[in-house]
Amino acid sequence: MEGNKKWVFIINPISGTGASKAIVPKLKEMIKKHGIDAELVFTESSGHATELSEKYAGDGFNYIIGVGGDGTLNEIARPLINKKDITIGLIPAGTGNDFIQILGFPNRFEEVDWEIFFKVQKITMDVGLVNGKIFLNGMGLGFDAEVAAQNYTADGKVKEGWKYRYVWQIVKTLLFFKEKRMVSITPSGKNETDCFINTIAIGRRFAGGFLLTPKAIANDGLLDVCMIKRLTLLQRFGILLKVPKGEHITDKKVNYYSTPAINLEFPEKVPFHVDGEVFFSQKFDVSILPVALNIIYNPDGNHFFKK
Repeated sequence: MEGNKKWVFIINPISGTGASKAIVPKLKEMIKKHGIDAELVFTESSGHATELSEKYAGDGFNYIIGVGGDGTLNEIARPLINKKDITIGLIPAGTGNDFIQILGFPNRFEEVDWEIFFKVQKITMDVGLVNGKIFLNGMGLGFDAEVAAQNYTADGKVKEGWKYRYVWQIVKTLLFFKEKRMVSITPSGKNETDCFINTIAIGRRFAGGFLLTPKAIANDGLLDVCMIKRLTLLQRFGILLKVPKGEHITDKKVNYYSTPAINLEFPEKVPFHVDGEVFFSQKFDVSILPVALNIIYNPDGNHFFKK
């Protein structure tokens, strides 16, 4: 443990239906055990983690750690891009916990994971950028974004009781979703196709266990793109059964590649998700910021970094 370093833990109290609050006693125990100079603060609303992150960075804190899910860490990272004197980290307490897989940690910390975390082993990772918004895990368009968008109101707020409707929304969208024409431009050329799913990622896992981009490396300076073309209903079921293990990328309906940048355009505004948060746009300017964040990881875990 590095001495004389200041830590802050930014806790999202509603992450994982209260899982983050349940972690607090253990977190305090570990802070005391490792003799850390730390503060614990709770977020109060959407976007508050960004405000807190910026404040503590300005106050000279060296470690800014999220306790929550992927969205919490995304908010924390926003003001810290390319700040080489600051290290971020995540103690997972969300629902899906997809990002934590990049770092070689499990969805929930056991005793051994707490000890590894507080050894403070660092690595530098890439950050994605879409229309000025950052992503640490990935962004997606098409079927999965359509499902996610149904849980939001017109003014961008999450609907009450969405979890109880989630399975029905997946089934309904699977049956009735209509692919939209999409133009994509990469350094290697221009392509036009119908988009069932288009995931652009730094990480590999989405929706709590779907390996949409199973070859992604988080510090190779490239975005992994998984573009699934128009599918019949039977093909949709077939592809989605392959996705949990990443076996879909050999299917002829899947175009999988890596690129440093991509531009996309649709005939109308469509939903897209960024580290789990939903937005709408018609045009997408997607690029990568290489090695833009210092982060705590588990070098002995099943992480997604170049050795």
